[in-house]
Amino acid sequence: MDSFHAFSERKTGEATSARLVPFRTIEDCSSTFSTRNISNVWTREYYDGPFHLLANGPLPGPLVSLVFVQSKNRNTGTDNPEELGGGPVDKHVIYEGVSRVAVDAVLAGAKTADDENTFFSVWHPELVAFRRELGLPRHPAQIVVTGRGCINVERSRVFNVPEVPVYVIANRDGCRALEAAAGRRPWVRLVPMNGDDLRRPLESLFQEHGVRRISAVGGRTTASSLIDQGLVQDICLTTTERHAGQPNSPFYVGRQSLRLAPIVRKRGLDPEYPIVFEHLAVQT
Repeated sequence: MDSFHAFSERKTGEATSARLVPFRTIEDCSSTFSTRNISNVWTREYYDGPFHLLANGPLPGPLVSLVFVQSKNRNTGTDNPEELGGGPVDKHVIYEGVSRVAVDAVLAGAKTADDENTFFSVWHPELVAFRRELGLPRHPAQIVVTGRGCINVERSRVFNVPEVPVYVIANRDGCRALEAAAGRRPWVRLVPMNGDDLRRPLESLFQEHGVRRISAVGGRTTASSLIDQGLVQDICLTTTERHAGQPNSPFYVGRQSLRLAPIVRKRGLDPEYPIVFEHLAVQT
């Protein structure tokens, strides 16, 4: 694994050299919601307006947003996210952009986090400066949900950046499996989970560590559990024009009938990567 400095330089280079074609807003219902609107010159140019942070959640605890890109046939499962066709504007303006620039932490399942090339942050200098203006640390905290502790801590980049807190939500067996590795990394904290209950661990992060806003980026099992437990306030959903991804792999595989209300809809203007972005409120 290369150094975090080298990794950061590579990610920054990718963000600054990407060819970005802006979004155009095609529907704006944001006035019907209680929101905090955030933007800077760069995000207004490429996102076409402010990003709307929902101001209130139904429960005491952090506000949780899901972020997904899906193919035209509603698939999200893939070993290579680029095959879904979101393109650079989805990656740099949405996924590593406005959806996480104002969050305290990014949450992912073990499969998503188990990679030396993965670390959840913002990289474009305009977004780095924006987080600073918002009074937030350079990098969001990293949250990993891994029931039984099935993750290679030595390989995962997420676990090996001492200046960034990591919170691992795991059941009793998972905490036991990761205890030794966490003990060698004082910046990693194990947060016990009872069964598949995510509410108590998230409330603990809110109360004890000041984690107020979370961007959850996958996978589908974790996302569905968050929705079914009433912990998700909004969804950032990009839909592409490609037929791609693993068949029958929608972002939600839970037991509810989802009720979603549009906050904004935007169309990507890059003819090479035609996409529609929807910021949707989850209605209970």
